Amino acid sequence: MRVLLVEPGKEPRVCELPDTLEAMQKAVGGAIQAVYPFAEPVALICNDEGKLAGLPLNRPLYHPDEGTIYDVIAGAFFLCAAPPDSGRFAGLTEEQAARYGAYFRLLSLEAAP
Repeated sequence: MRVLLVEPGKEPRVCELPDTLEAMQKAVGGAIQAVYPFAEPVALICNDEGKLAGLPLNRPLYHPDEGTIYDVIAGAFFLCAAPPDSGRFAGLTEEQAARYGAYFRLLSLEAAP
């Protein structure tokens, strides 16, 4: 499935990831957690224990209405589609990959979107 991989200190990149739990865990370096920070059905998949494990801080998440940081993702994460009526994740569209790639390319811990 087409995902947007976002690693600490690196530009986001589109890559193909097998639709398996093992591949998802390998991409984030451990047990996965799905977070849904956007209005559309897109999941942010990160390491469930990234902060506890001391993984490097990666990107902040901003409150959509207030523009304030409400969380920071530690370690690598990826974005994928999360169809509402499906029990599985799916690949991003080209438009989603481009839009979220631009969004996370501009984000840093110092600057709000």
